[in-house]
Amino acid sequence: MRKQVAIIGAGPAGLLLGHLLKAEGVDCVVLERQSGPYVLSRIRAGVLEQVTVGLMERLGLDARMKAEGLPHDGFNLADGERLIHIDIAELTGKQVMVYGQTELTRDLMEASEPRGVEVIYEAADVALHDIVSDAPYVTYTRDGSTHRIDARFIVGCDGFHGPSRQAIPASAGRSFERVYPFGWLGILADVPPCNHELIYANHERGFALASMRSNTRSRYYIDVPLTEKIEDWSDDRIWDELAIRLGPDAAAHIVRGPSLEKSIAPLRSFVFEPMRHGSLLLCGDAAHIVPPTGAKGLNLAASDVHYAAEALLGFFKSNDNDAIAGYSEKALARVWKSERFSWSLTRLMHRFPEDGPFERRMQVAELDYIASSEAAQRSIAENYVGLPV
Repeated sequence: MRKQVAIIGAGPAGLLLGHLLKAEGVDCVVLERQSGPYVLSRIRAGVLEQVTVGLMERLGLDARMKAEGLPHDGFNLADGERLIHIDIAELTGKQVMVYGQTELTRDLMEASEPRGVEVIYEAADVALHDIVSDAPYVTYTRDGSTHRIDARFIVGCDGFHGPSRQAIPASAGRSFERVYPFGWLGILADVPPCNHELIYANHERGFALASMRSNTRSRYYIDVPLTEKIEDWSDDRIWDELAIRLGPDAAAHIVRGPSLEKSIAPLRSFVFEPMRHGSLLLCGDAAHIVPPTGAKGLNLAASDVHYAAEALLGFFKSNDNDAIAGYSEKALARVWKSERFSWSLTRLMHRFPEDGPFERRMQVAELDYIASSEAAQRSIAENYVGLPV
């Protein structure tokens, strides 16, 4: 098989890129190790920046998102005594959209066949070859047979553990990483949210987040040590802990219900540079990870896709080699700004094991400043709603 672009990974980043390229007449294929139902079973983020919404609008795949998604004008920071409202609509003139990543992926997946976006699921043992050349290729196995795809470019949208980044020699890149000493224990339940906007809470017992996927489905989190096991956390124990950490006002509106899903996700900040090596481009979690504080993971992947599509279309439509050459620098400039915001919000809203009285007073002082300063709130709002691409 010969294609102009081979895309590794059929999560939202890979599918978005496939749709964008196909819409402009670029011949591409998307390879996915898992089955379609497995991809849709993964529970992920649900707050979309303007860049992500804009790409779905550009593709004409925004109808269900606009009908079922929840536009949000702001969010809240809580410290046990008060609720600090960040009015992003007033401060930036923009909104975010609450719409589950699973639903966005479903929209892209269901539109793939009608729009001629070729996706090959259950492609095992994917390997990348000759990526420094102008004629790279990908091999994979399916149904007991080995297959080969020759392409001009390969784009790795295959996540942190995928083969794309591993195909780059260690001498050709550099990793930056911060592993956090806790994870987020999440519970998903078919209950109405306790607040019409998200609440990020800093409590003496630890961090908590009240969020939602719809008006009838809620997603809550608490931070726990990495040594905790999910089987030790009954639904009742989680609901009790959330009621304490979110504070009495939010607790009064929490509706309890049986969990649809529970899991503990470790937190890390990670960036790999550069995001291009020869004829291979990296997008999303293949190149960077952010802690979920600030809801940047999916949105950073979408901005990578925006830049990658721009570069690839420049090459194929205008023979613009500079567009490909500039991809990594352009994408990383936004990546590092989002990493900074996610790191700073994580640092502000969590109690780290090594922190003492001084660090706690710094958190209190920072929250006091945010509560009293429009400039501070504007800075947070601009980053939360998404920096320009």
